[in-house]
Amino acid sequence: MNISAYLDNVAKPFMNFSPWLLRLSLGTSFILHGLGKFPMPADGMVKLFESKGILFPELTASLVALGEVGAGAAVIIGGFLGATGHLVTRLGGGAVAVIMIGALLIAHPDWLITQKLFMSEQIFLLALGTYFAIRGNN
Repeated sequence: MNISAYLDNVAKPFMNFSPWLLRLSLGTSFILHGLGKFPMPADGMVKLFESKGILFPELTASLVALGEVGAGAAVIIGGFLGATGHLVTRLGGGAVAVIMIGALLIAHPDWLITQKLFMSEQIFLLALGTYFAIRGNN
């Protein structure tokens, strides 16, 4: 038996649980990021949005916080809901991706296509959100 086959045998009992590592990491991170913006609206976000000329900064900041909590919860809860969960997971992942694109364009525009982007957690949150938007529960 070669090393690859041996590692396949060792990993086989855990294969069904491995997507949960990504799901729980993304969901928990997004829920915590959203809860960190409570009580709403988060003053720091409101000031950032005002400085960028975003309309209705208080409402937008509150929607971002709620969106982060909701998207994170959807990615986790979707894993328990069978066929319906597939859609819930995809919508949650899509919401994560949209929020992260907004965060990169609004809060970190200087990171676009630079080393900073690929050394930040934001790119990984965007990648995981996109993964779940595409794959759902598959």
